[in-house]
Amino acid sequence: MKNFRLSACAPLPCAMLGVPMARNLLIVWLINALALLALPYLVPSVQVDSIYTALVAALLLGFVNTLIRPLLVLLTLPATVLTLGLFIFVINGLLFWFVASFVKGFSVQGFWSAFFGAIVYALISWAASALVFGPPRIVVVRHEEHRP
Repeated sequence: MKNFRLSACAPLPCAMLGVPMARNLLIVWLINALALLALPYLVPSVQVDSIYTALVAALLLGFVNTLIRPLLVLLTLPATVLTLGLFIFVINGLLFWFVASFVKGFSVQGFWSAFFGAIVYALISWAASALVFGPPRIVVVRHEEHRP
């Protein structure tokens, strides 16, 4: 019988992955900031004043999406199920609008601007990340039993 295990760190020891992971995190942060800078050209009711503002807003959006969004998704699960998942777009728009209210130089004119801005921002970030990083890679490690 063969044992299979998925591993993200098969070619290198896991301790050596700290530097590439930090580098990738910085690249994703920069991609998201650039996506925020491109957003006013596609959604005019969203404004970003400078690269510094975009970097701060991208960092805060990352924190909010990592820490607050999962709790909101869990709390609003009945509404999400009733709307067949469409309520997730409302959550994303509200969080986008929430971050814009805290960052000076990053403005969103209203809920619908935030709603569509969050969708376009996600699409730009996804496309740019796919161009930079390529398709995801999965490594399969096989362990065979040795019988004497």
